[in-house]
Amino acid sequence: MIVILDYGMGNLRSVQKAVEFLGYECRVQAGLSGASKVVLPGVGAFGAAMEKLSPYSEDIRRFVSDGGSLLGICLGQQLLFESSEEHGGAEGLGILQGHVRYLQPHPGNKVPNVGWSKIAPKSDSRLLAGTSCDDQVYFVHSLFSDCRDSSDVAATSEHSITFPAAIERANVWATQFHPEKSGKVGLRILRNFLEC
Repeated sequence: MIVILDYGMGNLRSVQKAVEFLGYECRVQAGLSGASKVVLPGVGAFGAAMEKLSPYSEDIRRFVSDGGSLLGICLGQQLLFESSEEHGGAEGLGILQGHVRYLQPHPGNKVPNVGWSKIAPKSDSRLLAGTSCDDQVYFVHSLFSDCRDSSDVAATSEHSITFPAAIERANVWATQFHPEKSGKVGLRILRNFLEC
C-alpha cells in the first residue's frame, strides 16, 4: 500500500489526488502501518515539522533501512537531512548527509523562490526518467538541501545558486519542488517513483 504520511504538515490531499489520478490506490494516515511505499510531504517550518514527525521518526528510519521506498516532497525532502539552520536550527532525520540552508536573495532572484523553474536531471536518474533540461516544475521554498554527497543529487535547479532539485539514493527519493503541482512533468516523476 502507498501511504501518504499525515503528521500535520503537508499538502496531503493534492498528493493523494495526483497518486489516484495515476491509477494507484493510496491511504492518508498517521503512521506507516501496511506501507510498501511512503510519501512524506511537507509545508511549513523545519523545527515544527520535526516535532510533529517525532512519533514516527524511528519507524521512518527503520522503513528505509529495511528497503522500503520513500519519497520526500518539498519540506519532506529537507527533513531527510541531518539538520536545518531555519529559525535557529533543528535536527533532521539524518537519512541523507547534508544540511538545510537559506537561499540568499540576489537582484532578480527573490526569496522565497516561488514559481516555475527549469530542472537539469541526471541522465541515469530513475526518478527523473523521461524528463529533460527543458522541463519546468513548481517550487515554493526559502531553503535548500546542501547535499554532502553529490552522487545523491538526481537533478539541480538555479536560483542565484545551483541547488539540488531532486535526490535519489537507493530506495530514497526526494524533490524540493512539488510534483503534484507540476503538471504532466510532475505526474511523470510521481509515476516513476510509484513504479520503482
